[in-house]
Amino acid sequence: MNFEHLIQINDPLNPLVPSMTRDQLWEGLVLRAEQPQLFVLGLDSCTILSRTGSTMERELHYGNATVRDHVTLTPNESVRYDIMATESYVGGSLTMTIEQPDNLQLFLRFEYRTTLPTADNEDVRQTSEIVKSAYRESDIDTVRLIRQFVLGDNRPEMVH
Repeated sequence: MNFEHLIQINDPLNPLVPSMTRDQLWEGLVLRAEQPQLFVLGLDSCTILSRTGSTMERELHYGNATVRDHVTLTPNESVRYDIMATESYVGGSLTMTIEQPDNLQLFLRFEYRTTLPTADNEDVRQTSEIVKSAYRESDIDTVRLIRQFVLGDNRPEMVH
């Protein structure tokens, strides 16, 4: 199953939405990669197994389940998560890409590529729609938390 959607970060027509700079959005995306337990419900802990300038190998612990992934950071552009499939966890990838069509507008594109089957019957289609909705809600929450951490005063310490 493939799925993508766009979340508007800055809305020049709505003064009630605080604006973020591209650098602030990037800082939030890096924070999500380095400390995902602040963003992902049900994630108990994250261990960064190895790190280069632009990549991380991580181990994510959800109760008794462990998931490994590879994170690729393209500075001020995108973060890609490649999740290794296990018996109990769907593999695939998630890419979050910053899009800035002009100086006033800022968007974050979420692209999912999973090993879930494409919808070829009603049950699979309904399951697919539920998964897409969960992804969308999670991504909206990610943007809300980035706003809170980057623009608010309750920023966690960044670990480098």
